[in-house]
Amino acid sequence: MTARPPFPRPHRDDVLIAAAGLLGGLAQWRLDLFALYSGNPPEALSLVPLAAMCGAELLRRIAQPWALWIAAVAFAADLTAGSLLATMLMFTDVVYAAVLYGPPRTARLVPPASVLATIALTLTALSATRPSEAVVIGVMAALVLAFPAFTGAAVREHRDRADAERLRAEQTALLAEMDRVQAVTAERARMARELHDVVANHLSAIAIHATAAQSLDDPAASREALAVIRENSVQGLAEMRRLIGLLRSADGDEEPSAAPRLDGLDALLDQARGHGTAGGLAFVLRDDRSGGPLPAPVELAAYRIVQEALTNALKHAAPGEVAVALSASGDGPLVVRVTSPYAERPGPRAPGSGAGLIGMRERVELLGGAFSAGPVAGAGGRVVWEVRAVLPAEENPAGRGGEGTRGRSGT
Repeated sequence: MTARPPFPRPHRDDVLIAAAGLLGGLAQWRLDLFALYSGNPPEALSLVPLAAMCGAELLRRIAQPWALWIAAVAFAADLTAGSLLATMLMFTDVVYAAVLYGPPRTARLVPPASVLATIALTLTALSATRPSEAVVIGVMAALVLAFPAFTGAAVREHRDRADAERLRAEQTALLAEMDRVQAVTAERARMARELHDVVANHLSAIAIHATAAQSLDDPAASREALAVIRENSVQGLAEMRRLIGLLRSADGDEEPSAAPRLDGLDALLDQARGHGTAGGLAFVLRDDRSGGPLPAPVELAAYRIVQEALTNALKHAAPGEVAVALSASGDGPLVVRVTSPYAERPGPRAPGSGAGLIGMRERVELLGGAFSAGPVAGAGGRVVWEVRAVLPAEENPAGRGGEGTRGRSGT
């Protein structure tokens, strides 16, 4: 494992800038090209600030504000030694880098400090030289100090804004992907509920009659059971084809236009009577609704809940009466209640997946209603299995948590 260096290495561009500044400064010193005065050049003393400034250039990205302090001391020393132009240019670059790459505190303090230093140098020059020369010195100080500081501040602000926009774009893309996954998951769950509710009733009837045909040694009863099996198979396939076609053509936020409504409960109970008579089950419907028409999603949910409850009664209930009761008044909620004789049995008359109660509860919760299922005390102290759903008269996409589901599993 390679050990991490104790100090970060200078950036490649900084090394190139320092090398170019060093070569340029040496050439100017050799050719006696000083910025402040001519004549007999000083000795190699002016090379010391040049070397220090090159060192500050190496640290311009990785060691701020220390690089700025080194550069400031080197620049002050360079002014007293004749001031090589290369040293001055590198100092402006270090000031720029201090604002651009330095910590936030340094980036905030350097621009106003450069303005104060420029004003101080201009006033000092006014008191020591002629006004024209003081103006030139003030302009030079502004170019060396203030201009690179404010340029670095502008570039840093632009860079920070670009980083913020990039982060916001990434967050927006992430949220969009999360929304897409949730939408796909919700649509798959809706399709699964529809397919289960449409097909499970027919398949349960097929399984019940097939079991009866196997247990009875009566050709007439077997023919009757096979007829019922064929009828439910054809109806199940037709329902599944219809639903798949509607799911392909319907919009994702709308229920299929041909979705079943509560007006079809009579036909649903007639079908249940044909399957449950042999098991001693009688089916009755009590419709006490007095309000206006309900939204299609509410009626669809109520229809599917009754359909699933009847399917569970065919599989689990003891002989007796299965009652379906609907009640609603004015703008109040629709209450769906299905009761069936409760029987303790080792297993259902037909196999199932156990997803029926889960699907009913999900339907109710999506509309913001309340749901419960389990054994309760009925008339005469007899225990009955009750499925109860309270559905609001208007859609409520937010949904509230329904009551817990308890007891035996559904289809």
